[in-house]
Amino acid sequence: MWPLYAAGFTTAFGAHGIAANLGGFSDDAVTSLLVLGGLLALYDGAEVLLKPVFGTLADRIGARPVLLGGLIAFAAASALYVLVDSPGWLWAARLGQGAAASAFSPSASALVARLNPAARHGRAYGSYGFYKSIGYTLGPLLGGVLVWAGGLRLLFAVLAVLGAAVAGWAALAVPSVEPLPKARQTLLDLVRRLADPAFLAPTAALAAATAALSVGVGFLPVSGRAAHLGTVATGAAVSVLAACAAVVQPKAGRALDEGRLTTRTGIAAGLLITAAGSACAMLPGLAGVLPAAALIGVGTGLITPLGFAALAAGTPPERLGQTMGAAELGRELGDAGGPLLVAGIATLATLTYGYAALAALLAVGPVIALLRRGARTTDVPDTMT
Repeated sequence: MWPLYAAGFTTAFGAHGIAANLGGFSDDAVTSLLVLGGLLALYDGAEVLLKPVFGTLADRIGARPVLLGGLIAFAAASALYVLVDSPGWLWAARLGQGAAASAFSPSASALVARLNPAARHGRAYGSYGFYKSIGYTLGPLLGGVLVWAGGLRLLFAVLAVLGAAVAGWAALAVPSVEPLPKARQTLLDLVRRLADPAFLAPTAALAAATAALSVGVGFLPVSGRAAHLGTVATGAAVSVLAACAAVVQPKAGRALDEGRLTTRTGIAAGLLITAAGSACAMLPGLAGVLPAAALIGVGTGLITPLGFAALAAGTPPERLGQTMGAAELGRELGDAGGPLLVAGIATLATLTYGYAALAALLAVGPVIALLRRGARTTDVPDTMT
């Protein structure tokens, strides 16, 4: 399992280590927000297009070769910007990194389920999420230090070495898991399975959580700089977000496996907590940045292992790659859409309104669910009289 944890760390560290340090790409405030939103969305846009493809490929040929190929490609894309240091190649490198992550991320998620019994899926995904959150935690902070010391080029060089090292480790330690035989699936069968609430509900929650996470990592540093915080200080503040997520995920997974928490209750609570964090980001200065980071981290830490465990429980083992790829597609739509939503509203109004819109969207799902549950309870006839 350790190379899979390392793969999760790699994609998290690469995505957010760079994302949290792109806010100073331009000195003009409006252009900076637009460029920042575009660069954040580029990485995830590649994943939106390719994760379902690579997930299906993992079911067909096995998840291990797709995992290894993605890690090698990630190292190569990172090395590209090291060799050719120019703004245009930064966009190309981020696109390449996103395409590579599209291969090894759903493959690692599918292997977590295949290599663990169903009774331990909560713990397994909680641990996987923990090490991924460590990457989110170190990314903004260590990324800020590397950018301060040697610019983005040094950060990309570290990512190239990291991707190559994890690929070598996985090649030596990850066992080969043969693809399982599966019945023929028509396009209509696929649409029905993906339209099932058992898939849609956890995937929508994962997408919402990822949108808040991406906005927090990308835009809380902007709020920090407005409060005259330095690069390392803003990176440390945003790292609080990932640290909280890292602490919560294993606990949430363990509570699920032990029957102390249900996926429905945990996900609803996570969405409301995340919405509260986005609302806190509207407050000026450090008083807004720190509680926003902490609450978004706790909320996403609840949602992530519960969402993946629910997907694994409702999916035939031979279709895990396809399901995880499709679920990752939903996450990346949130990851790309969140920054674009906030950046677009901030361009037209202010960043405060962008945070407010995100908070409202996050709270809609749990509020509607509570209202529907209350309506069903009211409709039940009183049998006690």
